[in-house]
Amino acid sequence: MVKLVGQDGGMTSWFRTYYDDEDLWLYFEADDEGWAARQVEVRATDSRPVVAASLAEVLHLRDHADLAAMSRYERQYGVLAEGPMDGWQDQPQAVEVSAEDFEQLWAAARRALGDTS
Repeated sequence: MVKLVGQDGGMTSWFRTYYDDEDLWLYFEADDEGWAARQVEVRATDSRPVVAASLAEVLHLRDHADLAAMSRYERQYGVLAEGPMDGWQDQPQAVEVSAEDFEQLWAAARRALGDTS
């Protein structure tokens, strides 16, 4: 698994799986506890991003905003997976991805979903 030491000293990993039921590629940046820190979902049919959600943003909204702000975020960027990503290696077409590839995909997905920051 591709792992790097993050800014907080923890290990970060990046990987991709395929979700056949929805015909989606799911890309994850997982923290040292195996939870999704960032997630991108891309439709396989047209390569259009449909999710680009961040745990840090979700937690910030939870702690500093109201339910309406969280709802707006989820409509724009989608819903972040909850729980540890254990067993991702056993998912269909699961592979590790590089940090650089994830960052490029993340930036493109955020642009496509209307990131104004």
